[in-house]
Amino acid sequence: MSISIGSSSPGMGPGGAMRRFGEEGEEGAFNFSVLFKLMGYLKPHWRRMSAAFISMLIVTGLTLAVPYLIKIAIDENIANGDRDGLTRTASWIGASFLGLYVASMAQRYLLAWVGQRVLATLRSDLFRHLQRLPLSYHNRNIVGVTISRVINDVAVINEFLSQGVVTLIGDVLILVGIIIVMMTMSPQLALYSFAVLPLMVLATMIFARHARRAFRQTRARVAAVVGDLAENIAGMRVIQAYSQEESTLADFTSVNRANRDANIKAMTLSFVFLPTVEFLGMLATGVVLWFGGRAVAQDTLTLGVVVAFLAYVTRFFQPIQELSQLYTTMQSALAGGERVVALLETAPEVADRGDADDMPPIQGRVELRGVSFAYNEDEPVLHHVDLIIEAGQTVALVGPTGAGKSTIANLIARFYDVTQGEVLIDGVDVHTVTQHSLRRQMGLVPQDPFLFSGTIRDNIRFPRPTASEADVEEAARLSNAEVFIERLPEGYDTQILEGGVNLSVGQRQLICIARAVIADPRILILDEATASVDTVTEAMIQEALDRLLSGRTAIVIAHRLSTIRNADLICVVEDGRIIQRGSHDQLLAEEGLYRTLYERQFIAETEE
Repeated sequence: MSISIGSSSPGMGPGGAMRRFGEEGEEGAFNFSVLFKLMGYLKPHWRRMSAAFISMLIVTGLTLAVPYLIKIAIDENIANGDRDGLTRTASWIGASFLGLYVASMAQRYLLAWVGQRVLATLRSDLFRHLQRLPLSYHNRNIVGVTISRVINDVAVINEFLSQGVVTLIGDVLILVGIIIVMMTMSPQLALYSFAVLPLMVLATMIFARHARRAFRQTRARVAAVVGDLAENIAGMRVIQAYSQEESTLADFTSVNRANRDANIKAMTLSFVFLPTVEFLGMLATGVVLWFGGRAVAQDTLTLGVVVAFLAYVTRFFQPIQELSQLYTTMQSALAGGERVVALLETAPEVADRGDADDMPPIQGRVELRGVSFAYNEDEPVLHHVDLIIEAGQTVALVGPTGAGKSTIANLIARFYDVTQGEVLIDGVDVHTVTQHSLRRQMGLVPQDPFLFSGTIRDNIRFPRPTASEADVEEAARLSNAEVFIERLPEGYDTQILEGGVNLSVGQRQLICIARAVIADPRILILDEATASVDTVTEAMIQEALDRLLSGRTAIVIAHRLSTIRNADLICVVEDGRIIQRGSHDQLLAEEGLYRTLYERQFIAETEE
């Protein structure tokens, strides 16, 4: 066997994911650059954000007005027995509450509307960028951790962007407004009330210092949990086959416990800080009652002012509580934002040049000139490979596992860029054309047939979504998939379960071949397409492949040498070099690795 298309360095476990995504930069300061980049997602919705901002200003103004109206009602209307004035003031208070209701409702609706669109846009941008990243990125990063970035981190970022920004401005305006109004009504009582502010500032500074690291840890730990969970679910068959349920449970429990502890630590900070704010608020209320009550008794202050102060003091500490909660959200959002921005700014290792043209219609001549390649700089995989494949030829690559067969196919499809040398198709360097225009004229039948969730019809027409029903059925006929599809109760409308578990490996492979047929590629890569099927299915697949290969250039990575006897050219790859090349008969006639491999397989098949 050889490594499949796109194989690279071995995967990394959850601990590795934790190190990559969770611990770098934990002690960093507030990252304004990340915040500004994330704020850019609000720009397309500036009209609704402006409307939400106006609604917030109305809420702020009315919030400040109500206690002052109550003061007027007590000091001017009730104290003077002015019933008409009391009625007018009460009407203004009622109108203020109605305005608060309408403005608050409008603000929440607008922010929710913007939030959902920011959420969808950011996730789409991430997915679009993930599609541009080369296979090497996906091989190096755990799928579950990437999913956590797209789902969990984006959700908390959206919460901060859509709700937090306006809430932040609104709470700050309310605080400033309350200070101004209180200082206007009674500077002395206002100063008494604000005596607790130094304690509030101290508590906030302590909370902020510890919260930054705590909430970055929570983003890293939840990513590790998702990564470990996704990996274990994908490998459940292996876990059960080797009865390793207990050990994998122990590993997951360890990762899950780390996530629990990180969240408890972060929540503990909030649970300590919020009661502290409430206590300081009650302390300020006590100060107002004590000093304000004495001032009323001495006729130096009116009762309405004290009542208004009590309302303002209560309202003064509410935005502080909201700001503290918003701070935790902001810390969590920025922790996730750093990861998301880092992902969005990850430069594709395989990228189209600025002057890249579309690949002209391919005839099929492939040439490798002095090609060398290394997945890692100090571990070369290919060494100065020269190979010419004429248009319409079928060339088989054989050799031991890790010899570099799939790497050659990867470079032809430009899943990776060569370290040295050139890959030419019809004399055109693949570096000079766009990846899309190149790959849409190529096809792939992998060793492990992958099907998407959906119907059989959808999977066959995947390369060409506009393909007609007749095209789908013709592709199924040519690939020999028609035989088993028509036996299914729902035929082409049969739903494929995740991983294609309701079909055999051979059936999945036949659908993959039908998919390649409908793509009508000029160059076809077969990566051990018959390696995992029985002899009968192999014969069906081989017959379908013979039809598919007719008139096309084909690169066949072969494990079973009996399947490539009719190849126009067989290249034997060992240690990153082509050490033999020729037809099946020519290679059997000479001493060498091909003859050794063939004789071993022949003996093994005879014994079976």
